[in-house]
This record gives sequence, C-alpha cells and structure tokens, in this order.
Amino acid sequence: MLFLRSLIFAVLVAAITVVWAILCFGFAPLPYAKRYYLTSRWNAMVIWAARVICGIRYEVRGMENLPDSPAVVLSKHQSAWETIFYLLIMPRPLVFVFKKSLTYIPFFGWGIALLRMIPIDRSKGRDAMAQIVESGRKRLADGQWVIMFPEGTRIPVGQAGKYKVGGPRLAVETNTVVVPIAVNSGECWQKNSFIKKPGLITVSIGKPISPEGLTAPALLAKVESWIESEMRVISPAVYANANLQPAANI
Repeated sequence: MLFLRSLIFAVLVAAITVVWAILCFGFAPLPYAKRYYLTSRWNAMVIWAARVICGIRYEVRGMENLPDSPAVVLSKHQSAWETIFYLLIMPRPLVFVFKKSLTYIPFFGWGIALLRMIPIDRSKGRDAMAQIVESGRKRLADGQWVIMFPEGTRIPVGQAGKYKVGGPRLAVETNTVVVPIAVNSGECWQKNSFIKKPGLITVSIGKPISPEGLTAPALLAKVESWIESEMRVISPAVYANANLQPAANI
C-alpha cells in the first residue's frame, strides 16, 4: 500500500511539475510578488498531494516568533519536504541558497531559475561565500528573507551534520537576525527514498537570534545548539537512543 500511494504521488507530482514549469514562463513578465505567489502554487499542490495521497500531515509551532523585519532563516534539513513547504508559510518571499546545478534540471530547475534565488558553485569556495554575502545583502534590502540549511545537505533522521558558518556570516555582515528552525520531515519523507510514510511533521520556529556583538562562529554555535536541542523535543523517540552517531563524512 505504501508503494502504491508513493507511486501515485510521484506520478502526480511529475505531471504537475511539467505543466507548472511551462506556466511559469508565462508568469515571467509579471511583478515579482505576483510571479513568486503564482510559482509557489506548485508547492501548495505538492504539499496537498503529500497529505491527501501519502498521509503526510504537518503542524507549525512558533509562528509568532517570525519577525516583521529582514531575517536569515537557518533550518534543519532532512528532506525535500521543507524546501517545498517553507515557501507557503513564510510571510516574506524566500531566497534559497542552493547548488547552481539544480537549475539545469528540466522543468523543476527552469521554474527555480525564474525566481530571485542565489545559485552557487560550491567548488568556488571563498568566491561562493562572497557571492552569498553580496547577493544576500541585496535580497535582504529588497525585503526578502534568505534561507539556508547550515548542514549543507539533507541529514538522516537522528543525526547531525557539520554546521557551516555561511548563514551566520551573512547575518553578521548584514546585521540581520537569524531565525532557527527545527523540522523532523525525514520521519515521513526520507532522504533518497521513494516511499513516503504517513505521519505528522513538526516544524518548530525559534525566537530570532541577534548577531549583535557576536562573531559568525559564535552565532553558529547558538543556532546549532537551539536546533539540535529542539530536535530532541519534536522527535523524542528518535533521540532517545543513546547510541545514535553523528552523520559521517559531511
């Protein structure tokens, strides 16, 4: 049954993606706010399909913690689910920092390329970080929020990757608050797994952390501490196993 439901979901999402990517080219001439909204209707349909077909429900805690000001959002990353979902709940347009190669994916990548995201070449090292700061500063000034996954990639349930300093550095250099988010999406939508399991995904939004008087590493430590502590609150059964080890080679 799980396989059949996951198959129906995959086929439906593929069909929606092809149709919506083509429509996105028609949205291109529109003002950005309208274009962003219409493009993100794809996200709404995918989240709806995940709930109706696969039984993946969600709850959001801490919406009151979202500031009415520029912000750098730093989130736990367990699956593709949160990259789709966040566009729907955030009160300001999001700017994702992601691998440039994703824009080459037919249909899906074309839709991303039409939005004001920050694609980077990770092999560029310091040049990539400089691009994040330069582009991020502009996007924040335009009233958008920059979102990054400090672990850099999707991390298996119950593990923690090595947190990277890029997001906190952007926050420190632009004097912008950081909003930490913990999410346990991997319990339903696992990394590299075709099967989607029914269940409840919890998204927990922490209080903004000011970069005032902090170095980027110090800010990163605060973000990591809050996220990893909160993961134990929203996924107590997973973290109850004392033998869990950090993710390797990340």
